Amino acid sequence: MKHPAPTPPPGPPPEHFPAPWASDWGEDHHGLWQSFTYRSVRQAFRWLPTGRFLMGTPANEHGRENNERQHEVILPRGFWLAETACTQALWQAVMGQDPSHFKGERRPVERVSWNDAQDFIARLNGAVPGLAARLPTEAEWEYACRAGTTTPFSFGEDITPEQVNYNGDYPYRGGNKGLSRGETVEVASLPANPWGLYEMHGNVLEWCQDWFGAYPAEPVVDPSGPETGERRVLRGGSWIDYGRYARSAYRYRYEPGHRSRYHYFGFRLALGPELRQGEQAGGGEGGAGQTAREAPGGGEKRGRAGPAERK
Repeated sequence: MKHPAPTPPPGPPPEHFPAPWASDWGEDHHGLWQSFTYRSVRQAFRWLPTGRFLMGTPANEHGRENNERQHEVILPRGFWLAETACTQALWQAVMGQDPSHFKGERRPVERVSWNDAQDFIARLNGAVPGLAARLPTEAEWEYACRAGTTTPFSFGEDITPEQVNYNGDYPYRGGNKGLSRGETVEVASLPANPWGLYEMHGNVLEWCQDWFGAYPAEPVVDPSGPETGERRVLRGGSWIDYGRYARSAYRYRYEPGHRSRYHYFGFRLALGPELRQGEQAGGGEGGAGQTAREAPGGGEKRGRAGPAERK
């Protein structure tokens, strides 16, 4: 499938490059990248410049949920996003243990809660001066996942198990059944999206910073979700999920202390400006959206299809 997005994404470069903590850096056909290395474990990041996009889905997208209202989002600040989900090797280096069910240094860490991710981030930031790691906001995550595309997936109108690690017994739009691996795969083992980011679709669900809430109807600038809530956002689908749940716009939500018995909760790191309203990386309070008008709060509690655990 052809990628309908420019590579690298257009926009201004970061103010400071490379960062003082960078162990290696450069530029390739996807754009700028830099990495840190902690206890011999390397994590690479991609630069995503400022931009705007349509978040959510059009009314005719197959598998669309009613919490995916399409609206314009403007991101006025560039940020760095990890090329991959956090690996078990990096988690082990920082935390001294590995909670994952599917073991492997290059596999994504899983069975971690949002609270666990915040603890990890706080420890990592304390160990790598100036890093300022955090979770991406939900808007940043979808912007990065879409990589300039407007189709259900960054790969186009559909996906295959050769592109995405999902449950191939339940393909998108009722297509042909395919491989169902029944486990995670190593990070960066499947094709990257047009902006050089791996496994944004499938493999493990990824925690975002935001509390879950309804989308606004009007354009919004740099949203970070409701100020309070009951459940945090996860994105991207996983190895156990149906194809429709790996769409760029599909939204999950769980309590921040929940780890999941299905071994599919992970995360990827973001770097960039401090979050608003005093919210610090590794902290526990969600920030409010900044818009043309403040983003509405309130969490939707409607159920959805999928494994019985989901809400």
